[in-house]
Amino acid sequence: MIGAGNLATQLGLALSEKGHQIVQVWSRTSKSATELAIKLKCKFTTDISSLSYNTDIYIISVSDTAIETVLAGRSWDTTMVVHTAGSIPMDILATYCTNFGVFYPFQTFSVERKIDFSEIPIFLEANSTKNLEILTGLAKSVSLNVKIVDSDQRQQLHLAAVFACNFVNHFYKIGEELLQEKGVDFELLKPLILETASKIVSHSPASSQTGPAIRKDKMVMDKHLAQLSGHPDLKILYSLISDRIIQKHKQL
Repeated sequence: MIGAGNLATQLGLALSEKGHQIVQVWSRTSKSATELAIKLKCKFTTDISSLSYNTDIYIISVSDTAIETVLAGRSWDTTMVVHTAGSIPMDILATYCTNFGVFYPFQTFSVERKIDFSEIPIFLEANSTKNLEILTGLAKSVSLNVKIVDSDQRQQLHLAAVFACNFVNHFYKIGEELLQEKGVDFELLKPLILETASKIVSHSPASSQTGPAIRKDKMVMDKHLAQLSGHPDLKILYSLISDRIIQKHKQL
């Protein structure tokens, strides 16, 4: 495991629990490397050039900007090397490796929050049929949902996820801050959030849309904009999103 962050931790644990031997952990800092190595019952290093050669697959799970630095740090011989990034094309590995691919678990991860990997989609890509077969076997050992996608599709999935996950979570934060201004507990918003998310299981996003914008309720929207008078950035955001909902639902 090359990396010791959220994804590396959860993936390492999932693989270990399914009987795969994690040979070694690398991380930039001895603290993070040690913490994950203890969990995975393996050795660790902070020197990329001293990574063990006695392994079947190197899984690179570091920040997107650090991938090439890691790749340039040593020779990889013919051992398979995969990265776990959504927005980085597979071909970044071609300069440094003979056998390579992508092993992309499509989920948001936190070190402290255990996730059932069997429910997580894993998107794969490889530079040969043989390597794809190897990665498919590895992925199916931890997940019931394994798909083959190319780099262009994966990057589009990552972009969609930023809107559907990262931006939505930031909207939760905005909602929390607005409630705090009036001394209202954010807990009161959680049933609404959960119901909105659960509707996607059986309904399309378009058919699930509610709110003043889809109703073209200008009176309510103007009132909301007035309430946001102290937040000019949120006024712009509110107007842009409301306008887009109105325009999109004109087309349906």
